[in-house]
Order: sequence, then C-alpha cells, then structure tokens
Amino acid sequence: MPRAKANGLELEYEAFGDPAHPPIVLVMGLGAQMVTWETGFCELLAEHGFHVVRFDNRDCGLSTWLDELGTPDPADLGQAEAPYSLSDLADDVVGLFDALGFAKAHVAGTSMGGMIVQRLALDHPDRLLSLTSIMSTTGDPAVGRTSPAALATLTQPPARSREAAIEQSIANYRTTGSPGYPESEEYLRHKATRAYDRAVHPAGTMRQLMAILTAADRTEGLREVRLPAVVVHGDADQMIDVTGGKATAAAIADAELVILPGMGHDLPEPLWPELVAAIVRATEREAG
Repeated sequence: MPRAKANGLELEYEAFGDPAHPPIVLVMGLGAQMVTWETGFCELLAEHGFHVVRFDNRDCGLSTWLDELGTPDPADLGQAEAPYSLSDLADDVVGLFDALGFAKAHVAGTSMGGMIVQRLALDHPDRLLSLTSIMSTTGDPAVGRTSPAALATLTQPPARSREAAIEQSIANYRTTGSPGYPESEEYLRHKATRAYDRAVHPAGTMRQLMAILTAADRTEGLREVRLPAVVVHGDADQMIDVTGGKATAAAIADAELVILPGMGHDLPEPLWPELVAAIVRATEREAG
C-alpha cells in the first residue's frame, strides 16, 4: 500500500474508484485500522461515483507510531496532558488531502473519526465539501456516554499473546457490536486475526484515547458550521450512546439525523446500503 507524507508523518492509505471523481476520505475510530472500513463498503461507495480513500490514523495500523511520546497510564486517562490532540489528528487529514492533491473533499468518520471530522469542520471548513459523522459525539460529557461494559473494553490490560489478543477482540466485538445484526464467530475471528496480524499497537490506542478524553466540548463551535452534514447513529450503541449523535445533529445547522435500529458500535454489512446512502446524501445536500 502507498504512504503519504502528511503533517510530518507517514500515513498508510488505499484508494478505490476513479481518481477523476469527487474525493471522499474515510476516517476511522479509536485504535481501528483502515481495513475496518471493509473493502466491500469502500467499493460500494465508489460505485456511486466517488474516489474513496481510507487510511490509518497516526499511532495505528501501518502509519507512523509515536512511541517516543510515552504510553499513558490508564489511571491517568482524561487527567494527564495528552501527547497530541484531535486537532492534530484533523491536521493529519488535511496533510493527506495535500499529499493526494485534494483542494477539497467530502469526509466521513466513525466514532473518534467522527470527532476528527467535526474538528475538521471547525479548523479547516474551507477544505471540506460535506461531512458525515457516524456513531460519534460532540465532546459534551452529558451526552454520548459509554456503558460500564463498553468502558471495560477500553481500559483492560493488553493481551500478552496473539491467541489471547484475538479472543479479547472477539469478546469486545460481542460487547459493543450491533445486537440487531450479530456477526458469526467465523467472521469475528477473521476480523480479529486480520487486525492483529496487520498491526497491533495498544500504546497508540491509549494515546489516541487521551486525545479524546482531553478534548474540549465542540458543541458551540459546531453551531457555526455551515457545511452539508449527515449524522448517523445506532440506537443500540453501548460505546457512545445515541444521545451523542442526537446532540451532534442538533448542533450543526440543517444536519440530517439518521438513527438506525439495532445498530451498535460497528458497521454491519446489512446496513452498508443505508450507511452509504447517508454519506451520498451528505454530498448532495446544500450548505446550511
């Protein structure tokens, strides 16, 4: 896969569709590699006439790891100073735009990726054509809360072996995935194995988590956003409660809110057509 030099880092990325078509950059969530945007999903979006780019955030997958910044102690989460911010992660995306020659692009992000997309709208509105925020929140601590079971998946100690890490990942998927669209054991094992064998990096995930937990509430800033926007959330999300999506849509002028019954904190294949349709609608909306 190619790498782009962006914001002083190297970002691993992959593109789908015709480069002459309008670009859509997909931003993944906490500790999640770009392959979590499944190939079939990216191809489906490309079929709608877009040049689709997925990439690994800093400190994840095959992009630059920043281990020299140290590994946060879980006991300090949200209290110690973060080694970098969501704005830094948003700047990485703009650096990717520059490396790929995108003056402007549509963006869609899930979870932390949704937070990054929101930050892009605040910090770099002139570089965006539209935004889609999926299973994310505004940073207001009163909304988008995490259930105790889901929180435990974030703070558990890293597994000490490949086999243990795969089993841990499967258990985590069972906790936070979509109850209305349960995945097979075979698929979950494939997904967990693929992620582990491609690049496992728990320290980077902890640094990303620090960026989330120390981020300011974006609500008031989002009220000033005048970009076409669609907000998507599942009503069964244990990682970020659906109130996070509702608050995001309420903050952005004229944003469309899509609530998907039975969807948790993942992107189940049966919902791909609805998710892609939501992203496409964002690209077709008029600015607020």
